This record gives sequence, structure tokens and C-alpha cells, in this order.
Amino acid sequence: MTGHGTPAVRRATPGDADALAGLARDTFVETFGHLYRPADLAAFLAKSQSVAAYAPLLEDPRVAVWVAEGASGALVGFLNAGPCKLPLPEPEPNAGEIRQLYLRSSVQGGGLGTRMLVTGLEWLAAQGHYPLYVGVWSGNFGAQRLYGRFGFEKVGEYDFPVGEHLDREFILRRRTIPPPVPGGS
Repeated sequence: MTGHGTPAVRRATPGDADALAGLARDTFVETFGHLYRPADLAAFLAKSQSVAAYAPLLEDPRVAVWVAEGASGALVGFLNAGPCKLPLPEPEPNAGEIRQLYLRSSVQGGGLGTRMLVTGLEWLAAQGHYPLYVGVWSGNFGAQRLYGRFGFEKVGEYDFPVGEHLDREFILRRRTIPPPVPGGS
């Protein structure tokens, strides 16, 4: 923790794989679980929000994962960034992506998401990634507003599978570096 009970943000390590997978499952279910049939949700969680899915990312030098720790040391948020994996028709060779940004609902609205996003964007820029992309569910208006404040604009759509269910996702791209967002240090 940092001063005044603000969650501390740090780079995740391989030792965080279990806690990170648990947080990924919890935050996905908390945010989107109500949208899916139980079988679809279970299949997605088993495949994509597991230790087997996150452990290799924590070892991959091309990928960075940050976690936010609450007062008890429990993880309350994470961000995953790396080379762009979105289904683009003609991906740029150095394109980067904010792949995931999730927070527990108990810490949303206090600037932590913005802090984590800035950390990820700065890391991607330092790695030479350009342009930058993010995929966001078409119904997640809060995330779309956040990314919009950072210069991301819709450039495409695709279907994202959650089990047998397909979500409509928007592909957002950031070409220019906008001025800093007030309060977004």
C-alpha cells in the first residue's frame, strides 16, 4: 500500500500466478458473469482465467503484467500489456495492446484504473510499440469512456468467444499521444 490506503501498483512476478488467476476469475465474474450461461462462463474461466493461462505471461519478456495490492496484501486489480494480438486485417509490426485491465468493484472510481492504464501505456511506448490498441466489450461504456480520454478511437469490431457465446468487441486504436489526463499522473 501507498499512503492513505491507496493500493500499491507493482510489476507481477511468476510467484503471483495463482493469486493473479484468482483475481482474473473473480473480476471477470464480478463484471461480466451475469451475461453468460453457466456452462459458457465455466468454459471461459477454465481456459482463459487460469494459472496455466497467466503463468507463461509472467515469464514472457515481451509481456508485462502489473498488479495492485490492497491493505491486506490481497490483489485488487491487474493490467496486462504486450504485443497486439487483436484480429486486425493488417496489423502493424510494432503494434502494442492493453490486453486486460480489471479492478475489483470495491476499488473502482478512485483513480486506480487510470494509474494502471498510464503505467501500461508508458511501458508499451518504452518498448517501441506503436500504434496502441485495446479490445473492449461493446456494452462496457465506462471502459470506452476511459480509453477515449486517452485518445483511443474505434477502428473495428470482432466476436470474442466466452464458451460458445460470442460477445461483440470493439477494437480501439490510439495513434497520437494526447496530453496527460488531469489527475492521471
